[in-house]
Amino acid sequence: MQSKRTLGAALLGLVLTLPVATSALADEVVEQIELGLELYQEEDYGAAITELEFAISDIRKLMSGRIAGTFPDAPEGWTAGEAESAGGGGAAALMGGGGTMLQRNYREEEGDGRLEASLMIDNPMVQGMATMFSNPAIIAAQPNMERVRMGRETAIVKWEADRSRVEATLLLDGRILMQVKGQGVDSPDVAVDLLRAWDLAEVRTQAAR
Repeated sequence: MQSKRTLGAALLGLVLTLPVATSALADEVVEQIELGLELYQEEDYGAAITELEFAISDIRKLMSGRIAGTFPDAPEGWTAGEAESAGGGGAAALMGGGGTMLQRNYREEEGDGRLEASLMIDNPMVQGMATMFSNPAIIAAQPNMERVRMGRETAIVKWEADRSRVEATLLLDGRILMQVKGQGVDSPDVAVDLLRAWDLAEVRTQAAR
């Protein structure tokens, strides 16, 4: 029983740190946790698990909202949509076994340029990209690919001039993949600058385990 109480206290502690703007959902989470503990004490274990799983799911939605807030603002001359889960449905990301996947779309106001910024955390796809980042030979073998320094971090930029397409990717701490894809752009700079504008420290803070 002590371990379950400890879990409940930890979940409640996390909820209490969430912004006031999310208080409605946070209040619901508190109720779910408290009910889950009551059901556990009554030895209704199945119902207790269900309530606590719902609470964990809602906490993940709240955390995803925080992560969505790290996306950079639109560059001058561009507009930006809302950050949302890669599968749609707002900022509530697909967390758990598939990790977190969020994206935000940007549109050039007077032109055909399009940018898509995406962020993946603890997603299986991140592990595949890690191989490329740790092997300079792979990058050197691609004539349209180069490494770009961003402070102490390294991004990989792929520029297809004939197709006006760019892909700028940064791997953070081996588990956070940040990427900006662009099409209809005159140079790779707009994608690189958008990736550079991302607050890496804030991403680390909000994505902390």
